[in-house]
Amino acid sequence: MGRRLRHLRKERDLTLAQVAEQSGVAASQLSLLENGKREAKLSTLQRIARVYGATLDDLTAPVPSRRAQLEIELEHYMNSPLARAKGLPTVRISPRMSMDVLEALVGLHHELARDAAERVATPEEARRANAQLRDEMRARDNYYGELEAEAAKLLKRVGYVSGPLSQHLIGEMTEHLGFSLYHASDLPHSTRSVTDLKNMRIYLPATLGDHDPKSVLLQALGHHILGHTPPTNYGDFLRQRVETNYFAAALMMPEEPAVRFLREAKGRRELAAEDLRDNFAVSYEAACHRFTNFATQHLDIQVHFQRVHESGVIYKAYENDGVMFPKDNLGAIEGQPVCRYWTSRQVFDVADKFNAFDQYTDTPTGTFWCSARVDRAGASGAFSTSIGVPYRDSKWFRGRDTKEHSVSKCPDESCCRRAPAGLTQRWSAYAWPSARTHAHLLAALPPGTFPGVDDAEVYQFLDSRSGEKES
Repeated sequence: MGRRLRHLRKERDLTLAQVAEQSGVAASQLSLLENGKREAKLSTLQRIARVYGATLDDLTAPVPSRRAQLEIELEHYMNSPLARAKGLPTVRISPRMSMDVLEALVGLHHELARDAAERVATPEEARRANAQLRDEMRARDNYYGELEAEAAKLLKRVGYVSGPLSQHLIGEMTEHLGFSLYHASDLPHSTRSVTDLKNMRIYLPATLGDHDPKSVLLQALGHHILGHTPPTNYGDFLRQRVETNYFAAALMMPEEPAVRFLREAKGRRELAAEDLRDNFAVSYEAACHRFTNFATQHLDIQVHFQRVHESGVIYKAYENDGVMFPKDNLGAIEGQPVCRYWTSRQVFDVADKFNAFDQYTDTPTGTFWCSARVDRAGASGAFSTSIGVPYRDSKWFRGRDTKEHSVSKCPDESCCRRAPAGLTQRWSAYAWPSARTHAHLLAALPPGTFPGVDDAEVYQFLDSRSGEKES
């Protein structure tokens, strides 16, 4: 607003002293308002507007002059998270600053922002950021009290009492936050949802495939409630994903009733992720994730979690119980092959896919009890989801009486990563397999503000939908 006030004064060829004399507002106060160092009262703005022969709308309307626009843009850039992260100095924007200098500074900031937005998120960068984030999650026992509090406030506003979060209450949340919901059959292929902050719309695909529609919508709302700004690096992007996933889970499985449910189950020695799943009508994977939020904080149980592809590759993992996950030289777990003797691999060979598969596994860091299930994720294939605890805590879980037992010597290569000597001798000189290349491991993610998302495609989609009525 300060820039607009200055523009209106300059447009009328008035000095601060002249405006002060006519409005009764001190020149020093007018200067503070124009420099953005003081917020104006409504009565003050009305007095200034009368001097300029303008309305309050004029004082808040977009500034038409090129110079005023550049001043506003430069101030925005200098106060941006990117500029602060880079430690860039700010400059005083004065009337004596030439247009050439303004144009140059805005141009430099614009190119810096564009370069950051189009950064190349390499697999190495992603793994490093993932490892750093997991260290933080382990330090917090995967419990984020501030996110629980935000979810609790929103649930209270819409009158949630207990049980699964209904579609009706989710609709009330969406409306309460000022959004309207649209379904689109042509949503950009690289997105699960698109939020139009200009028109306060959330676009979801007409069919969500493998994703829980409630979770996708709640994650979109989470970005808004948690005040997320465009990520400045890949670590920031991952952190936001973790926070919105956590926030959505905290809405679908609220802390107070979920912890009460789990404590009662622990008292009966009947803890089971599938019971949490059924009680709140969520997926098994979501229930296992949520269990890790509460296990240490509220149940005094260390725990680990895995999401493993049928190929044996770890897609997601968390641990604070001492289990030894395979890691690369950057400390990343995702993308590493898991031992074939662990529960998360053994479950793929079990005929009974209806009931949970429970197993004890002896490892170099101790014996762990784990429970796993398999589900299919469309064209991506089958995945196992498992949670596990040290042997001493298995007494709290249903399935502790399993007779299944295996031994893993990993990371010793003789366990399952190196073929027996006899096989190696017979075939090493004659085998030439044609490898199935995972292109995503070689290629950088497409450039864009949000890694993997085509900005141009998103902007074109929003532009084509700007006049659409709510679905």
